[in-house]
Amino acid sequence: MAKSVWWRTLGFVVLAIVAQFSRADDQHALWQSLLSKHVYVAEGGYATTVDYSSFAKDRAVLARYLETLSAVSPAEFDRWSEARQLAFLINAYNAWTVELILRHYPGIDSIREIGGWFRSPWKLSFFDLLGKRRSLDELEHEMIRESYAEPRIHFAVNCASIGCPALAREPYRGDELERQLEAATQRFLSDRQRNGLSKGALRVSPIFDWYEEDFAKGWRGLNSLPDFLAHYGNALGLSSAQQRQLRSGALRIRHTDYNWALNKRD
Repeated sequence: MAKSVWWRTLGFVVLAIVAQFSRADDQHALWQSLLSKHVYVAEGGYATTVDYSSFAKDRAVLARYLETLSAVSPAEFDRWSEARQLAFLINAYNAWTVELILRHYPGIDSIREIGGWFRSPWKLSFFDLLGKRRSLDELEHEMIRESYAEPRIHFAVNCASIGCPALAREPYRGDELERQLEAATQRFLSDRQRNGLSKGALRVSPIFDWYEEDFAKGWRGLNSLPDFLAHYGNALGLSSAQQRQLRSGALRIRHTDYNWALNKRD
């Protein structure tokens, strides 16, 4: 191969690689624009609220973003790194949750009012993802929880409720996922309204009751909920002695109430 041809070929390869990474970085750009515009930090940085009224004015932008998610084929998804896949699914869950709220807003005060008496909002099949019609339950439990051994996703997916961990003001991205999940976990566990010592017990969110099995599957060698919570003892405000008590079972775990009111901005 002539030298000039070889250099041109190499240049095309480099451009293709750069374009691939650019597409990955830009995949959630529309979601970033919406989060930056309509999600607000609240409660000293431990929570966020959503201005659904202003979000509704950007439904066309949200629709375009959701279309880009639906356009991803299973074959393309399978070529991604595990981190990029998980970030994509978390963003999809959060974006379609917002879409579900906007379909009923302002006529609701809680996501649980959607779906009627006999069908929860999480079981409604209302969007297409990776070649199939999906529900939020399927996305969370079958696509995220079953496929990725990552308990910190429970601090990243958002159910549009005050009791839920904050909806992040940035999209989750594969190359930033570790930092983002760790920040979300630290932020949620540091919120003394939902997690902390009280009357001789460690009181934590009901999330740790509903999904206790996810925190006991050996993530980073942690094989029980007490081990997981002790691992984040500093965020929970526990001393070294209290962390040891937690691991040994001497420090009881109790659960706080869950606030299902809509996480709307007043």
